Amino acid sequence: MATKNRPRSRRSHQRDGAPYVAPVLDPTWQSPYVPSSAERHAHVVALRRYAVRRRLPATIGVGVVALVLIALVGVSVWFALAGVLVAVVYAWDLRRSLVGIESQGHRLGVTMRESFSLAGTSSDRARLGTILERLAATFGVDGVETMIFDDPVYNAALVPSGSGLSFFVSVAALHDFELIELEGVVAHCFARHRLGLLERQSVAAVSSLSDEARRELSSPGSAYRADEVAAAAIRYPLGLAGALRRCAEQSVPATSFFAGANYAQWRGIFFNPSSGRVTDLTDLDDVSVRAAALEEW
Repeated sequence: MATKNRPRSRRSHQRDGAPYVAPVLDPTWQSPYVPSSAERHAHVVALRRYAVRRRLPATIGVGVVALVLIALVGVSVWFALAGVLVAVVYAWDLRRSLVGIESQGHRLGVTMRESFSLAGTSSDRARLGTILERLAATFGVDGVETMIFDDPVYNAALVPSGSGLSFFVSVAALHDFELIELEGVVAHCFARHRLGLLERQSVAAVSSLSDEARRELSSPGSAYRADEVAAAAIRYPLGLAGALRRCAEQSVPATSFFAGANYAQWRGIFFNPSSGRVTDLTDLDDVSVRAAALEEW
């Protein structure tokens, strides 16, 4: 009768002369593919800094006036009280303004819905709804409205819409992508939500900014990071890579939404923010770069 293989004990390792190394568990370890609270907070801070910079000239002006009035306390105490009152009132107004700027992006979903021609059959919506429902639990997303729009270019976006979220996807992507590729696209968009990117990217999309300032507010290179989070969650990087390859190989017709001015302003919120551009291997948001990274993972 064959003898059973038994695991070697600590004593057997010591008899062989090999030192025994006790396992050490680090309770603070966190997977690099899971968005951290610090990472999310960094995006919140970036948006608030942008909001503060927009009010900076007025803040400096009001601060100077308040300090001058307070300095006149030797002339009359009423000047000092007026200075304090000016500072308090402006601080309240500044806080209100910051909250208003942060919530500007919430109207993006409604604006996009008005800009697209909606399409898709009932079976298309059912297929998309099944994918969204399955991945929503994984990424902690709830109550997502689905929007299928008529366009021959592959692209998608998850955007704030009032108090909820709307997922937009072109009918071309829905029809041509394989199931695992479409899941990769949805996972990428949900990963942006988990990373805390949607707020700053939606504000960038609705604000009057230069292309450079809008890209900076949208967090350049963040699409690459969202790919990492998405691929780790669905455990199949090649599905997402396949979707990116399809985007990279597609040309954009002049009649497409993705050749127009609205896309140029909103591109930071989309799955493929480089649609219609020449491939740039130094850009981490470029779909060719992202596909190559996932294929080597």
